Formats: sequence, structure tokens, C-alpha cells
Amino acid sequence: MKNLAIIPARSGSKGLRDKNIKELAGIPLMGYTIKAALDSRLFDTVMLSTDSEEYGEIAKKFGAQVPFLRSAYTSSDTASSWDAVKEVFCRYSEMGCEYETITLLQPTSPLRTADDIIRAHNLFWEKRANSVISVCEAEHSPCWSNIIETDLSMRHFAQTDHPTSYRQELQTYYRLNGAIYIINKEMLNNIDSMYEERCYAYIMEQSHSIDIDSELDFVIAEAVIRKVLL
Repeated sequence: MKNLAIIPARSGSKGLRDKNIKELAGIPLMGYTIKAALDSRLFDTVMLSTDSEEYGEIAKKFGAQVPFLRSAYTSSDTASSWDAVKEVFCRYSEMGCEYETITLLQPTSPLRTADDIIRAHNLFWEKRANSVISVCEAEHSPCWSNIIETDLSMRHFAQTDHPTSYRQELQTYYRLNGAIYIINKEMLNNIDSMYEERCYAYIMEQSHSIDIDSELDFVIAEAVIRKVLL
């Protein structure tokens, strides 16, 4: 059973310029994900999918493979990470490399650990799953949220279908954290139905689930990293 890890790292981020190689506590952001994937010792191949030769050279220094760059389509703003995954899988097939499972590891989740990846894979095999997706407990229950009227009135804000307003009595809600997606190769052609059949949640700690999208996220992640290291 051959396992492929794909780390998508397109250049030209619109929100935060070159965030995938921006240094976090002295290490390029994507370096954390490459290291976690390699440290898990689960993968036959850890591959960086990028449109940038510069990103590719940095990834190679951390031990990732970059045998080819993305096509113009999967480098565009309209392409999804799954489009890039499909392209990688097909290119490897053309090279004679076949894989049974594909794990998508976003480089914007630097606090995801090798142990997280191992536990998610253990769940995948225990459940005989088609897919496993990482989540974490939501920071705030959606029961405490509502829309605001255009005139800023809150006259309907407190209306709710939930019978209690006590935090301890509310159900636990979870959110996607974007850190780990594991699928079998059959699911690759049916991504739209990924959640429908034999899909299971791997629950990660909130402290491992910081998703880097802004300068503030970098500050928070660096504070967590330095606290752990110290």
C-alpha cells in the first residue's frame, strides 16, 4: 500500500504575499508541514505542488520532492487544491508511480504534528474509510451568532431555536481546520461526495489548528511555537 503526501504551495498569495515561504520562528512556513510529513514515516513520497521554482528549491532543502511544477490551470486563481492533487496523481501515474492513498497537507497549518498525521491515518485504517478530515472544536458555538440588520439594529439578534443560553449546556460544535485530508484513490474522482460515505473526523487540538492567513495568525502561531520550545 503506497501512500502519497501532497503539500500545495502556490505562489502569489493575494492576502499575505509569499506566505508559504514567509519565516515563522526562523523557518519558512511550509517547512513545518514538510517536516511533519517526513517525521510521520507514513509516506512513500512527500511532494510539494507549486508553480514556483524558488518554492521548489526551498522545499527540496527540507526533504520534499518537486519533480515537476504545476500547470498554468492549477496555478490559476480559479483552481482548487484538489485540482492540483488530481494533477499530481495523474503525473505520477504517467511516470509509473501508483499510490493507494493521498494525503493533502496544507502548508498553512504549521502546528499540525507528525503524531496528528499518524493518528489520522490510524483512524483511516481502523474505520476502513474512504476519507478522513481533520477538525477541531469551534472556538465559539454558532448558537451565539446571528446576522445584524442593515440598520445595525439587534432587535432579532437574541432570537434562537436553541432552548438554552448556558454555554455548558450547548452541544459541542466542530469546524474544519484545513490541516489533514486523507482519501483513497477511488475518492479522487468523486471529491464532491467526500463527506457522504465512510468519511470520518479526526479531532485535533485547537492549539494545533491555527490556520495561517494573516499577519495576526503569524503572531499567534509564533507565540505558541515559542511557548512550546521554551
